[in-house]
Amino acid sequence: MTSKIKVQRICQYCGKEFIARTTVTKCCSEHCAKMFYKARKRAEKVEQSNKETQQIINRPIEELKAKDFLTVKNVSELLCCSTRTVYRLIKTRQIRATNLGQRLTRIKRTDIDNLLSQ
Repeated sequence: MTSKIKVQRICQYCGKEFIARTTVTKCCSEHCAKMFYKARKRAEKVEQSNKETQQIINRPIEELKAKDFLTVKNVSELLCCSTRTVYRLIKTRQIRATNLGQRLTRIKRTDIDNLLSQ
């Protein structure tokens, strides 16, 4: 069964104007349809790769949010600032910290949350 419908369309791959025989036709020729399909699949793969990369980047931050006690380096990663800034916040008592020996400084995650909520 053939259709007598003639719809004026613009090819989504090359941009040429053409007359489509169906309402779902997107490309002017078989060649453009194949190239459009490849471009669409390529874009989907790039998007998937970008999502995976973003998950890898965000994974350490999610792990830090799960911990109750953080090191100065962890706090600097969480706040996106330098370790020197974290030590300055500790010195001005904006963040409470506990020293567990000479080099082990621990900070409660709840104190970080309180700092950010102010």
